[in-house]
Amino acid sequence: MIRLGDKQWLSPLVHLANNPVSFLGVLLATTGGVAWFFVLPVQLRGMDTNPYVGILFFLVFPGLFFAGLTLIPLGIWLRLRLERKWNTLPRQFPPVNWQNPEFRRLAIFVAVATAANVVIGGHFTYSAVTYMESVNFCGQSCHTVMKPEFTAYQDSPHFRVRCVECHIGEGASWFVKSKLSGVRQVFAVMLNTYARPIPTPVHDLRPARETCEACHWPGKFAGHRLRILTKFNEDDQNTSTKTVLLMRIGGGEMVAGIHGVHLGPGVVIEYASDLSRQNIPWVRYTNGQRESAEFAVKDLKPEDQAKLERRVMDCLDCHNRPSHSFELPEQAVDRALAGGKIPLSLPAVKKQAVAILKTEYRSAAEAAKGISLALAHAYPNQAPEVQKAAGALLAIYNRNVFPDMKIAWGTYPNNIGHTYFPGCFRCHDDQHTNAAGKSIPQDCNGCHQLLAAEEAKPEILSRLGVEGP
Repeated sequence: MIRLGDKQWLSPLVHLANNPVSFLGVLLATTGGVAWFFVLPVQLRGMDTNPYVGILFFLVFPGLFFAGLTLIPLGIWLRLRLERKWNTLPRQFPPVNWQNPEFRRLAIFVAVATAANVVIGGHFTYSAVTYMESVNFCGQSCHTVMKPEFTAYQDSPHFRVRCVECHIGEGASWFVKSKLSGVRQVFAVMLNTYARPIPTPVHDLRPARETCEACHWPGKFAGHRLRILTKFNEDDQNTSTKTVLLMRIGGGEMVAGIHGVHLGPGVVIEYASDLSRQNIPWVRYTNGQRESAEFAVKDLKPEDQAKLERRVMDCLDCHNRPSHSFELPEQAVDRALAGGKIPLSLPAVKKQAVAILKTEYRSAAEAAKGISLALAHAYPNQAPEVQKAAGALLAIYNRNVFPDMKIAWGTYPNNIGHTYFPGCFRCHDDQHTNAAGKSIPQDCNGCHQLLAAEEAKPEILSRLGVEGP
């Protein structure tokens, strides 16, 4: 009999641990432990930027290590069970005391190994969690799937904000929920069953009040802001015009301006929409005095409304792509021309560039070849300018179009404004009316004041000292 109340129970471990399962456990645990010593110098210098090395170091090796620790006692238990069944378990074991050198070596080994396991296991656990929260893990581990979003993120105002701060936020509950959701996504990638393009919006995303508003405080009054939009014409001279807007942002304690009217104190806006949130046939507006009004498009049937998604408006209904926005060709070319990335000396380059970008290419490699050839054909005797323009256009293409994920120009609408996509006009379209026949306001001056509209040299900019006359 093995007497658990006596120190003699330690002696059978030497006998019972001599089995293939425990040996495999020792091998796996040793492999994981040795790998930790190789990882440690990398960790001391800073986290490795290679996402695949990160998966190996912080997911595969910890898995081996903890699997080994599990197999060692499992093998001991299985052999004990078999020897009891076959009645081969010895009835008498050598005495266990400190004078026994074998027991002394075993005790020292167990103590040292236990302390090492605690350190190594703790480091692996912390490193795995930290790595799974890194930008490299989110954006590059499954690079084909996430390449479009990661590319846009690198060129966004939130480039220095980690993905998890917006997609998960604070607290353990959302961390666990995101990782459980991630397991399903991993299988979709492994089985190649993920959608192309990835559908948006993300319907189980954490509410913006718990993520966005951790930095963007809605109670802060933003006031008015000047916005200058530069546009280039499709003529030989690539002449530019400017539109100047005074944006009435508002906010704070006043129910005025864009933010105040939509998210001010006491304001609650509910709406019903399709899954894309681009078609919104019903809206309920509750103001700061708790007075509500419902607006709906003509002939909206109750049974049709019941099938729609019901939602309370927050930041992401307008700022739907704060870190992952994609441009249209006209937008991107105007920005490149204004920044000097495309030479204005090339005649009608705005028109040529937009046409070249709108050409359908089957891959990024085909686009690189096609863009260069098209520009060289259009401008045969201007090699330096053509080379510079080709590099800028290819960068625009690679920033916004991803054939592998079936993402083309305009695949993902941006709801800020109303120039290229419906945006504001999803609700402010004069088609949503209440029972009294009043519609949702479409007063342009409620959101912005137009100070100049596509003028070559706006006087307002000269008066403000922004540009010379």
